[in-house]
Amino acid sequence: MNYTRMVIEKEAPEEYGYDRIRFNLSESSIADQKLSDIGLSLPDLTLFYGEHRGDKDLRALIAAQDAGVSPDDVLVTAGAAGALFIISTSLLSASDHLVVIRPNYATNIETPRAIGCAISFVDLAFEDGFAIDVEAVRAAMRPNTKLISVTCPHNPTGTMMGQTDLDALVALAETSGCHLLVDETYRDLSYGRRLPSAASLSTKAISVASLSKAFGIPGIRIGWLITRDPALQETFLAAKEQIGICGSVIDEGIARGMLERRDAFLGALLPEMAKRRDIVQAWIDREPLVDWVRPEGGVVGFPRLNVEPGFDLDRFYVNLLENHGTYVGPGHWFEMEKRFFRVGFGWPTEAELRGGLDAISAALRQ
Repeated sequence: MNYTRMVIEKEAPEEYGYDRIRFNLSESSIADQKLSDIGLSLPDLTLFYGEHRGDKDLRALIAAQDAGVSPDDVLVTAGAAGALFIISTSLLSASDHLVVIRPNYATNIETPRAIGCAISFVDLAFEDGFAIDVEAVRAAMRPNTKLISVTCPHNPTGTMMGQTDLDALVALAETSGCHLLVDETYRDLSYGRRLPSAASLSTKAISVASLSKAFGIPGIRIGWLITRDPALQETFLAAKEQIGICGSVIDEGIARGMLERRDAFLGALLPEMAKRRDIVQAWIDREPLVDWVRPEGGVVGFPRLNVEPGFDLDRFYVNLLENHGTYVGPGHWFEMEKRFFRVGFGWPTEAELRGGLDAISAALRQ
């Protein structure tokens, strides 16, 4: 493994300093929750080694979200990042090949790079609504392709593929003898019809999700992967045991309590996040220098600056942060050109969101 720090983490707001940011629009989750916010208190737990696969009741709650998925198909991990690491290191070697959609969550790219495998990128285009082109994925395949990696709802654009495209990707993995990884971290924040978990459709599909983004509790580090292939699940379990044996029983206890309240929590959250998305849309409608593809899921979007070629983008981002106190996720976090940026509309308060958007307009005109 050849590790290098990911740019998105080096420049994360917690590294820069939250106290130096007035309007933080760079976050990719809803607002961070307290135990009291969600009506939870810590039970009197025995602090023993937990079940290696994860608490059985927690796995049952996760599995119950999709027909055809059982608790034995679920492996609880240290966040979605832990799941992605286990999958990449289990399936990929330096002699293998990966097809990955770009832009993408950094771990989906950087861990395979650290492994040293060959990577083919299928780049999404603003002009195409950041839609996945299944035929472009097919064309990128090689005889040694071990994994196709996508996210849905997509990070950082918030776009979603349809059922037809998901089925086509599953079929491509099946006929090619590789695996399809779908990072479904934002699936519970779908504003229209929610797609089924990819893992419920095929033993060649692997689903990953967590409680960090849609539920606002990243501090407990609970994610999971789902595969209906028993042999592959055993390999993933072996990786987890060698990394950390099991998860924290405290974290899993909180996660269980949250998922027991899942429907009520999301029922209140989704209308509020849809309202926030409309706030950004209204700002873009009146801001001629910014455009976006309207997100269909999640709490992030990926606007594009409609500026002249000579516009100093580096100066713009410095001015936006240092003089307007506003932080966004610049395009280079996702290996995209600088006139793109990720805006998170779920983490800040409504007032902070509006203030940050107004600051972007002000900085553009300076």
